[in-house]
Amino acid sequence: MGVLGIVFLLVVLGQVLATDPATVTGFAVAGWVLWSVFVAEFVLRAVVARDRGRFWARNWWQLVFLVVPFLRFARALALLRFARVGSVLSAAVRGSRSAGRLLSGRIGWLLAVTAVVVLASSQLLYVLGAYAGYGEALHDAALATIAAEPLTAPGTPARILEVLLAVYSVAVFATLAGALGAFFLTPAADTGR
Repeated sequence: MGVLGIVFLLVVLGQVLATDPATVTGFAVAGWVLWSVFVAEFVLRAVVARDRGRFWARNWWQLVFLVVPFLRFARALALLRFARVGSVLSAAVRGSRSAGRLLSGRIGWLLAVTAVVVLASSQLLYVLGAYAGYGEALHDAALATIAAEPLTAPGTPARILEVLLAVYSVAVFATLAGALGAFFLTPAADTGR
């Protein structure tokens, strides 16, 4: 399931970037298949949970992110942009949770989650129309995520995302500093000398 979460994030990126109708359809089918797998896995976990009340108390937010991609059916309505943003956010949450499950080391986990944050924020910037091309959105999102560089796009959504990415970059820096400090301050293993 961990790998499928990261694949789902990439499929959503493909849906955003694809222009060929056959490719768009292929990504859409892959996205719905993966989404169905995630829903089935969630339902199975809910059914086999020992304490269902505790399960729902801890996992209610996952239900929200499983329902959001379903809003893509509302494309005929004026909710198209909201549905696409919701799909990107849902894929980002699923991808970051999957990265956390796959990697147990702090640095590896940080790298994987940062990659997911960069991809998701660049997709949001592109979907919201802050950038004309995805390459520029990816570049600015990576710089904002890693180095807290300001985004060059105007507009309120870009400014809000800029602040969130700046806060995230501080967390990345603090985690790296803590990991490096722990590495250098941990006594070397006794070698028997």
